[in-house]
Amino acid sequence: MCGRYATTRSSGELSAVFESADDTGGELGPDHNVAPTDRVPLVRLSPEQQRILSVGRWGFLPHWARSAAGAARMINARAETVATSRAYAGAFARRRCLVPADGWYEWVRTPSGRQAYYMTPRDASVLAFAGIWSVWGSADGERLTFSVLTTAALGELAEVHDRMPLLLPRERWASWLAPADDPAPLLVPPPSEWLAGLEVRPVGPAVGDVRNDGPQLTARVPLARAVDLAEPTLF
Repeated sequence: MCGRYATTRSSGELSAVFESADDTGGELGPDHNVAPTDRVPLVRLSPEQQRILSVGRWGFLPHWARSAAGAARMINARAETVATSRAYAGAFARRRCLVPADGWYEWVRTPSGRQAYYMTPRDASVLAFAGIWSVWGSADGERLTFSVLTTAALGELAEVHDRMPLLLPRERWASWLAPADDPAPLLVPPPSEWLAGLEVRPVGPAVGDVRNDGPQLTARVPLARAVDLAEPTLF
C-alpha cells in the first residue's frame, strides 16, 4: 500500500515540471508527512484538455457516497481491480491524474520493532503516482478527492512491502492523463531499469506520528538507530 508520502515542491515548481496551469490559489506548502485526508497537489486535465495543478484531498469519495467518513479507507486503488470496481471504474475510465511526490514511506516488521523506509529517486527528481480523482458533495461544498493506484512491488522495493504506488515515468504522463477507449494497457509498472533509480532509505521513527513534519523525517539514519518500537499512526 501507500499510506504516507512526502510532497514538498512549490506550486510554481510543480507547474513548470508538469507543464500545467496553477489552480492551487497559493494553498500548497511543503509536507514531509502526508497522511490520509490531507490536502495535496495533483495534476489533471481541464474540460478543455489542458493540464491544471489542483489541490485535492487524499481519500477517494465516489459521487454516490453518503458522507466523507470513508475517505481515509480509500486512499489506494488496486491496479488489478480498478477497472471493474464499483467505486473506482468510472474515474479510471475518465478522470485519471498524476500525484506529485518526493517519495513514499513503508514499514518493515523486525524482531526488535518496526523499521521505517523512505523510497525516493536518487537524483531528487519528482515522482508521479498514478491517480484517479472525483468531485464529491453539493455545489456549495464540493470536494476534489483522489486515490493513488498501487501494484505489486518489484525488485528491491518488494523487500520492504509487497505493494508499491503505480509509478509513471515522464514519458507516460501524457498517455495516463489523455482520454482512452481502453485505459487498461496504461496499468503496466515502470521498467526495471527505471526502478533502479530509486533509493530505499532507512529513516527514523518520527515519521510514524502524523503530527511530525520537516526534512528530518526523510534523512537517512543508520539501521541501528532507526528502529521504531511503536506501531506507526497511519491516520
